[in-house]
Amino acid sequence: MKLRSLVSLAVALTAVFILCAGGLGGFLGDTAAGCIPGATSPGSSSPTTASPITGPTLWPAIGDWDSGQVGNAATIATTGARLGVPGRGWVIAVATALQESTLRNLAGGDRDSVGLFQQRPSQGWGTPAQLQDPVYASERFFATLVTIDGWQTMPLTEAAQAVQISAYPDAYAKWEGPATELVTAIAETAGLPTAGLAGCGAVGPWTQPVLAPVGSAFRSSARPGHDGVDLSAPRGTVIRAASAGTVRTVRCNAVYADGGAEWGCHRDGDPIRTRGCGWYVDIDHAGGLLTRYCHMDQPPMVTVGQQVAAGQPIGVVGSTGHSSGPHLHYEVHQNGDASANGPIDPVPFMAAQGAPLGAPPA
Repeated sequence: MKLRSLVSLAVALTAVFILCAGGLGGFLGDTAAGCIPGATSPGSSSPTTASPITGPTLWPAIGDWDSGQVGNAATIATTGARLGVPGRGWVIAVATALQESTLRNLAGGDRDSVGLFQQRPSQGWGTPAQLQDPVYASERFFATLVTIDGWQTMPLTEAAQAVQISAYPDAYAKWEGPATELVTAIAETAGLPTAGLAGCGAVGPWTQPVLAPVGSAFRSSARPGHDGVDLSAPRGTVIRAASAGTVRTVRCNAVYADGGAEWGCHRDGDPIRTRGCGWYVDIDHAGGLLTRYCHMDQPPMVTVGQQVAAGQPIGVVGSTGHSSGPHLHYEVHQNGDASANGPIDPVPFMAAQGAPLGAPPA
């Protein structure tokens, strides 16, 4: 990427400073540490939070973000790293700043809001001058974030809202993908760890199983038992493994709804008369994650125990099992739990991996 190639030397010097400062401690040596909040409380008066990390004086633009915006994202990320905040927190903070200020250090905003996070002096965040210091503002954001129970496993928009208490609590979700891309580029160039950027357990790379619009959502009020999302791809579209792993399950699961007799996967299913996933595949991934791919049109291309790479074809889209038409039903489970107790919402999870679900760009 342009950012990596143009500022490698400058950021490498910053990384050396960070490591010498000792702010990351054992965080660099163990990817699991990305799931453990730092022992130092951000914003405290300890030596590790007394002075900000100084990054390059000028950052190149990346994608839709200009030099100043990238520089502010880098300040947020490196401040989080110095404080020992897990990488997922850096993404949450950058996504929040994208929503609140588009990563601009604003002198004003709604009522008395100030700075990257539009924090308000009247609500105790600090003085206007302090809140226009991106390092100080970042420290205050992280100081609140790490006090929120379970923030690392929350959807990003919920964690950001718990800090900001915004009038638009769902607004942060759309920035998860861009924030992850920005932070990943900054972290990789600076030599910072990236394993924790998507939360606990995830190890990349990840890719979309198909490029298609997201239809029926995860456990919506209309379908509370819907443990994944439906990706509206045409019949015959190649389905790809979302990440590297080991195939756990390959089977046909299609039965009559009214008695449980075999319906079979040699024909399309029915949304009323049929139950089951049709032809489907489960893949185990690092960190106790599992992905499931349902309603394939024909027997899958993989076998149980087979090692697969990210992006490897595993089958094609169909409509077998409990299905009203061709699509891929895609699930993500945690803790290696293939049951209904294991699923998490694939949309924020995949966005956090830098592989957001949805249609390809126009």
